[in-house]
Amino acid sequence: MKTVFICSSCGAQEPKWQGQCPNCQSWNTLVENVQQKQDKRSMTILGKNCKPVKLSQVSVNAVERYLTKNPELDRVLGGGIVPGSVILIGGDPGIGKSTLLSRTLVDITQQKLQGLYVSGEESLEQISLRMKQLGLASEQVWLLAQTQLEQILEQVKETLPSILVIDSIQTLWSADLSSAAGSVSQVRECAMRLVSLAKELNVALFLVGHVTKEGTLAGPRVLEHMVDVVLYFEGEQSGRFRMIRAVKNRYGASNELGVFAMTEQGIRPVSNPSAIFLSGCRQSSPGSCVLVTWEGTRPLLVEVQVLIDSSVANYPRRVAVGLDPQRLVLLLAALSRHGGCQLHNYDVYVNVVGGLKISETAIDLALLVALLSSLRHKSIPTDWVVFGEIGLNGEVRPVQNGLLRLKEAQKHGFKHAIIPKANDSQANKTPMTLHRITYMKEAIRVIDSALTSTAASVTEE
Repeated sequence: MKTVFICSSCGAQEPKWQGQCPNCQSWNTLVENVQQKQDKRSMTILGKNCKPVKLSQVSVNAVERYLTKNPELDRVLGGGIVPGSVILIGGDPGIGKSTLLSRTLVDITQQKLQGLYVSGEESLEQISLRMKQLGLASEQVWLLAQTQLEQILEQVKETLPSILVIDSIQTLWSADLSSAAGSVSQVRECAMRLVSLAKELNVALFLVGHVTKEGTLAGPRVLEHMVDVVLYFEGEQSGRFRMIRAVKNRYGASNELGVFAMTEQGIRPVSNPSAIFLSGCRQSSPGSCVLVTWEGTRPLLVEVQVLIDSSVANYPRRVAVGLDPQRLVLLLAALSRHGGCQLHNYDVYVNVVGGLKISETAIDLALLVALLSSLRHKSIPTDWVVFGEIGLNGEVRPVQNGLLRLKEAQKHGFKHAIIPKANDSQANKTPMTLHRITYMKEAIRVIDSALTSTAASVTEE
């Protein structure tokens, strides 16, 4: 046996402890681990063929997927569960991971399939009580409360389920290793052997993973590379709605988003997410703007809110919730240089309503509209929608799928749109009134005219 220090972020091994990992440059991630020589007989080999085969000789059949009866989850998974796939799902405690997997397992077993739910955190009575509270029942669902890996593998080979749920991977331990459950070596070894067994028996495997305080999956980063699909829960625990984002997907589109609602019967899919994100924003108010964002393979309409207030501190605050704060700083710098709006004496607060996190650059133009609306203290019309990227030189750049974004906005009753001029190739197919812009100054003129007309109409009323 020997003692090594393993990085919990990248999995690199070091002979002695250091404050910073030399491989990934992360701080305070080296964890002490006692290793011993592993019995080769306990290792599972992935694949039975040990010789190379020509690509033309490999036959590929059409992939049959298990439908979960949950359209939002099927969307995130790329159309359903692929037999033999390994799905890793993470999220904060109490956000709904076990609830979602319990319902999914019961729904799938109603298709004459057998499922096995392995829990290392709850007893059999607790699992049964939760399922009864959710109104779930199935004769094809088997329950197992166990944390010892070898016994779990033995039971899986005996029952041969079509769907296997491990809740959670951090609670498992292998007798071949002397380290404690949840350590880097235990998580990596248990995950590797479970993945190999799933591929060998063609079992769809769900792995529940704990998350750290930073929101990333606990354990070695290599865990995400070993699996086929990585799903993350998003949204506030105190809120009603939950979002699941596919960070990695070998069988479908990555960055796909599914929207769910927490009810007394458990977690339910939301059929029209745009209506949920727009609820309560159809009243004209300063600092509010509607953005058409693109998530995975579909457009979504969300409300962006901005509040500008005089700063009493030497350094004004820049707070952004739901988007990258550095994106806000870049836009404020471009607005100061090319738009003539000096906000160095103001605090700026930005929020994306609904708990959605937007990473695409199409939010720039919506931020500009909301900033000017809050600064002028005038409202943008409720039937206006915006999308577009703004460069540091003040140019407005196009974004992908412009026509589909406009169709989604038209479906929800929007009549005007501020879009990049480069997105105008197919935009004439929509009856909406389009305001095509090329530079930031043009956008400011269009926005100011819209704000002025709104203020005049309010005065007349």
